[in-house]
Amino acid sequence: MFSSWLTLLNRGLTTPIGGVAPLIWGSLSRSLMLSSQRRVPELSSFVARTNTCGELRSSHLGQEVTLCGWIQYRRQNIFLVLRDFQGLVQVLIPQDEKTEALRLQYRYLDLRSFQMQYNLRLRSQMVMKMREYLCGRHGFVDVETPTLFKRTPGGAKEFVIPSREPGKFYSLPQSPQQFKQLLMIGGLDRYFQVARCYRDEGSRPDRQPEFTQIDIEMSFVDQTGIRSLIEGLLQYSWPSDKGPVGVPFLSMTFAEALASYGTDKPDTRFGMKIVDISDMFRNTEHICGFLQDALSQPQGTAKAICVPEGAKYLKRKDIESIRKFAADHFDQEVLPVFPKANRNWNSPVAKVVMEEQGLGLIRRMETQEEDMVLLTAGEHESVCSLLGKLRLECADLLEARGVVLRDPALFSFLWVVDFPLFLPKEENPRELVSAHHPFTAPHPSDIHLLHTEPKKVRSQHYDLVLNGNEIGGGSIRIHNAQLQRYILETLLKEDVRLLSHLLQALDSGAPPHGGIALGLDRLICLVTGAPSIRDVIAFPKSFRGHDLLSSAPDFVPPEDLKPYHIQVSWPTGSGAEENSLNQPQHPES
Repeated sequence: MFSSWLTLLNRGLTTPIGGVAPLIWGSLSRSLMLSSQRRVPELSSFVARTNTCGELRSSHLGQEVTLCGWIQYRRQNIFLVLRDFQGLVQVLIPQDEKTEALRLQYRYLDLRSFQMQYNLRLRSQMVMKMREYLCGRHGFVDVETPTLFKRTPGGAKEFVIPSREPGKFYSLPQSPQQFKQLLMIGGLDRYFQVARCYRDEGSRPDRQPEFTQIDIEMSFVDQTGIRSLIEGLLQYSWPSDKGPVGVPFLSMTFAEALASYGTDKPDTRFGMKIVDISDMFRNTEHICGFLQDALSQPQGTAKAICVPEGAKYLKRKDIESIRKFAADHFDQEVLPVFPKANRNWNSPVAKVVMEEQGLGLIRRMETQEEDMVLLTAGEHESVCSLLGKLRLECADLLEARGVVLRDPALFSFLWVVDFPLFLPKEENPRELVSAHHPFTAPHPSDIHLLHTEPKKVRSQHYDLVLNGNEIGGGSIRIHNAQLQRYILETLLKEDVRLLSHLLQALDSGAPPHGGIALGLDRLICLVTGAPSIRDVIAFPKSFRGHDLLSSAPDFVPPEDLKPYHIQVSWPTGSGAEENSLNQPQHPES
C-alpha cells in the first residue's frame, strides 16, 4: 500500500505542470464550492490521540492532550519535536531524578548538547565582558584570595579541612569577605575576583555546595556608587540578543517590599500586590471569626490580594489547597471572596464581608469580573509573608491554565535597601544575629539606636533582585575597629578572638569601603532561561551534593587518615566500615 502511494506521488510530481493545470483548477473550484457544505473531519476518532500535532493552538492551553507521531528531533533529553501527518509540535520532557542523575554521571556526553554548549559559551562571554569593564575601563585589580582559611563566626555552615596538626582544621571560605576588606585596608582601592565559594549545605535548583561569585570591593564609596557600578557592569556585559538593560534599576526599601509583595525578593513582572484593608473592618460591628480576633489585637492587621480571573481559572480543589497551606505552614485562615463572580462560591463569612464592605472592597482592590480576593488577618509580618507565598502560588496556577503573568523574555531588576541590621535568634528571640553578616555598617541615621534599641537599627545592606531571584548582595562595611568590636562582642556575643586579625587591621587605619557579590551561576541561569543552575555549570554537584561523574565524596582508607589524626566513628549496624574497604560506586538515589 505504501509503495503504491509513493508511486502515485512520484507520478504526480513528474507530470508536466502545463498539461494538468486545467484539471487541477477545475477540481479545486469544485472542492471550494463543496467545502462549505462538508463537516470538518474528526481526525482523532477511534484512536488513542485526542488531537493531531498540527491542530494545537493557544486555545488548547491548560488542556490535557494525547498526541501520537514520530520523534523528528530531540534536544538534551529535555525537548523533542513530534510530527504527524498534520504538522509539528514541541514537547517538554518531564525531568525526574533518574534523568538528572544520568546527565551528571555522563556529563562529558551531556556537554555535547546544543543547550549546554550555548550556556557555557554565553557564560564565558559575559565573564569576559565583566572583566573588561571592571579591570580595563575602571581600574579594578583582579586578586586571587586563599581557599584554605579559618572558621568564621555566623553565616552558613562551612566545609572543614583537616591539617597535619592535631585538632587543627582549615575551613573553606563562604566568600572572600574578610580578604577583600583587608585588601582595602592594604590600599588596593578597587578589587575584583571571579571567586569560588563554599557552603556545606544541600543543593537546590538555585544553589550548590560550591558556587561562583563576581566579587567586588571599593574604597571611599557609598551605596549610590556601588549600585551605579553594577548597573553599568550588567548593561555592558548583557547579551545583545536578550534586549537592552534599562538603568537606573528600580529601588524599594525592605519594609516596602514586605508590605507590597510579602518577600524581600519580589518578582515585579506582575501585580497582585498586597493591600491593607484593616481600616475597612476594624470598626465593623457584624464581622466575625478570625477577622475580629486578629483586629482586636494591638498589632493586628487585615490584608488581601486580588487574583485576576481567579474565579474563572481556579478550581475548588485549588482554593482548598491554598487554605490548607495557610493553616499548615502559617497557622492562619485565608478567606476567598468573589466580589463580582457569577459562581456562588462565597462562604457564609465571605457573604457577611460582602454585605458589610462589598462595595468598599471592590473599590479598594480594584476588582474586575471573575476576580477572586484572598483575605487574611493577623500580625503584619506573618500576614505579608503568607500572602507573598500565595501570590506566587496563584501565579503558578494561573499560568498552568494559560494565563500569561510573568513574561519569560522580560528582565525586571530591582534594588532592595534598608534591611534590618539584626534579627532575633530563632532559638532565643532575646538574643541577636546579623541579618546578613557582622561586618555590615549600620545606617548613619540609626547609629544612636545601637546602644538602646538595636532591633530597630537599619543596615547599609542592599540586594539586587531579578525576576524574583536574589542575584547579588552587598553592603557598606564597618571601618571603625571600636564599632566592629562592640557589635561582635556586646550585641552578637561572638568570640572576638576568631576575628582578632581583622580588628587589628581596622585599627591600623581603614578607609570607608563597601562592595557586592553577584551570584554568577544564578545570573547565567536566569539569562539563559535554564531550569537549574546545574545547567550553566560544566561539572555541577547533585541535589545531595555528590559528584556523580567521579563518585565523590568517596571513602578514604584508615592509613591515609592517620597523618591528620582522624579516626572515623561508624554508625552502629550501618555496614559503612566494611563498604569503605571495598570502595564501591555510589549511585545517586
